[in-house]
Amino acid sequence: MLYAGRMPHLRLKDAAAHLGVSDDTVRRWIERGLLEAHVDEAGRKVVDGFEVAMVAREQAQQPGAPGASSARNRFVGLVTDITLDTVMAQVELQCGPFRVVSLMSSEAVRELGLERGSLATAVIKSTNVVVETHEGVA
Repeated sequence: MLYAGRMPHLRLKDAAAHLGVSDDTVRRWIERGLLEAHVDEAGRKVVDGFEVAMVAREQAQQPGAPGASSARNRFVGLVTDITLDTVMAQVELQCGPFRVVSLMSSEAVRELGLERGSLATAVIKSTNVVVETHEGVA
């Protein structure tokens, strides 16, 4: 069933931040018809939040994705830190604007050849995902 409620609108600067592009890029996408702009009650130019989400999905690229997998959440990024002891390791990746932290065996870190600056993909498969709202965010 599709949700037919009122769609939230985002200011251009906020849409740009969510898309990981500049305000000027969002303006060019509006000019090219990729996004449709509206004027809100305050007279500001805004875009539909759902439309921004669909553009983000279309623009997403998954470099180096392996063959078949049931995991749908893949975040390509760079290793920014590794905390290693004799048995376990904490590996931090910066995947675009997202920081992803993984706990794994120290042996796995060595076998994967992970080090600061390595390109890696965080593959996340979860049956429990928490969704939070951002009340009052325009």
